[in-house]
Amino acid sequence: MIETSGRRMVGGVARQGSLLDLVGNTPLIKLERVTAGLPPTVELYAKAEWYNPGGSVKDRAALWMIRAGEQSGALRRGMRIADATSGNTGIAYATIGAALGYGVTVAMPRNASPERKRVLRSLGAEVLLTDAAEGMDLAIRTIRKLVADHPGQYFYPDQYNNPANVQAHYESTAPEIWEQTGGRITHFVTALGTSGTFMGTARRLRELKPEVVMLGVQPDGPLHAIEGVKHMPTTSMVPGIYDPEAPDGSIEVTTEEAYDMARCLGRIEGLLVGISAGANVAAALKLAGSLSSGVVVTVLCDSAAKYLSDPFWDEPGNECIAGDGI
Repeated sequence: MIETSGRRMVGGVARQGSLLDLVGNTPLIKLERVTAGLPPTVELYAKAEWYNPGGSVKDRAALWMIRAGEQSGALRRGMRIADATSGNTGIAYATIGAALGYGVTVAMPRNASPERKRVLRSLGAEVLLTDAAEGMDLAIRTIRKLVADHPGQYFYPDQYNNPANVQAHYESTAPEIWEQTGGRITHFVTALGTSGTFMGTARRLRELKPEVVMLGVQPDGPLHAIEGVKHMPTTSMVPGIYDPEAPDGSIEVTTEEAYDMARCLGRIEGLLVGISAGANVAAALKLAGSLSSGVVVTVLCDSAAKYLSDPFWDEPGNECIAGDGI
């Protein structure tokens, strides 16, 4: 278990401690306007993960994996942290690595947004850009070859196969949700990428309340633009930490639905979030629209700061109210 020693008041004024003490303890926000078409007995909440110092939910996994590497001896002073990323995990490594004195090397598809590349380089990370047509699979192979060719120089957390990725959410995300909902949560809904957020949170929530329904969010097919999210039935690299028996079911979301929701969360909720967060809320609203009562929790994986150069923001969107066909 990762111990922290600082003080942080979520939603208050006092925030004190080291940068690592700022990982986790993110606010749980009640979505008010996009749920206007739902009965009052159905509540929808979302974890605001951009409150983490690296700006995303991936800070949790990165911290746990780095600390696990140190504790096992796999990560030692003078080594670099190396992994494949679509952006957020790499930024999390670079943020925490800088704070702890480790260099970071990441491989990512060339079509990653300019903001993500700039943030990574501004944090001192080395960025290896790979062919966008081969997606994350090539980025993963690139890092694996780099590590194999230079034994002892790199620590490879391997976020897709590292149990500490799951443990981060078992020890932090799930207990926070449980406390913040007063144990009233009935459904947990989140996207499947590495699957660490889903697997760790679901495992702990099931221990606390076995009847909570756990649903994974996936794109509606292999060709999509919801970055960092996998269509598990067709991916050539299923994460080793993913158990296909863990979800109680899945909700599919189109790229257009994710874009629409990201746009209108900003316009009518004041929440400027990323595309996977849009997908999560779109899926959670689909679920919520089928319930007569319940407390649904999803995850706002990051803010929109790293995606604002994407042209979809300029397109008109619908009002995104539950019951309006979203």
